[in-house]
Amino acid sequence: MAIAPPQRASGNPLPESLLASIRAGSFESWDAQRLLAWSIEKFHPRLVLSASFGAPEGMVLLDLMQRIEPGVRVFTLDTGRLPQATHDLIDRVRDRYGVTVEVVFPDPNDVVAMVRSGGQNLFYESVEKRQLCCRIRKVEPMRRYFATAGIDAWVAGLRRGQGVTRSEAAKIEIDETHGGIVKVNPLVDWSHEQVWDYVRDHNVPVNRLHKQGYPSVGCDPCSRAIQPGEDIRAGRWWWENPETKECGIHVEEESNGSGI
Repeated sequence: MAIAPPQRASGNPLPESLLASIRAGSFESWDAQRLLAWSIEKFHPRLVLSASFGAPEGMVLLDLMQRIEPGVRVFTLDTGRLPQATHDLIDRVRDRYGVTVEVVFPDPNDVVAMVRSGGQNLFYESVEKRQLCCRIRKVEPMRRYFATAGIDAWVAGLRRGQGVTRSEAAKIEIDETHGGIVKVNPLVDWSHEQVWDYVRDHNVPVNRLHKQGYPSVGCDPCSRAIQPGEDIRAGRWWWENPETKECGIHVEEESNGSGI
């Protein structure tokens, strides 16, 4: 049986020529600015930037995209456990760029059921319980958002240097987990130093916890400052092995439907 082409939120299949280019890795030589300009021209206003407001990569992408198209869409996930510094940055970004941040929340009934069953801090007990918390607070809300917000493509701040779980990321991918939409990763070949050089050169607003030793800020109980010499992702879910340090957003859906 023939497999139907991936469907975008608009209901139209992706052109075969685009699919072939993505599968052939034709975009790998493009720099971030060229890739973002192409993505905005191709998909705006059905293109959205996913920004956690807890990593400088997302802020670099926001600044780059605003310079190309000030009306570009931005969304973020409010898990209910974010530190105040992250909320403060969202407000700073609104003031600086005049952008509307589409804030997405988990289903409160799912959160209540999870906490009543497993406790407030169940995520420390096992990888499976941590993944359950991530799924309820992040993965499922994002799926619902993509299913209803009219999205054909999204931009993420992944870098291959962030860890073993991201070392194979391509600049453009087909995101089968979210219905076959296009996923754009313009910074996959940037170094940590390149990201921070851009932040300094363009006075990009970033999370104030970075200055306190947090290279990456997620939920408050799942993030810590790192020590000199530690891996850049060591502060995220620090009690786990590097191979499991993903919330599920950037992991292809498995056959059991968990997406983790």
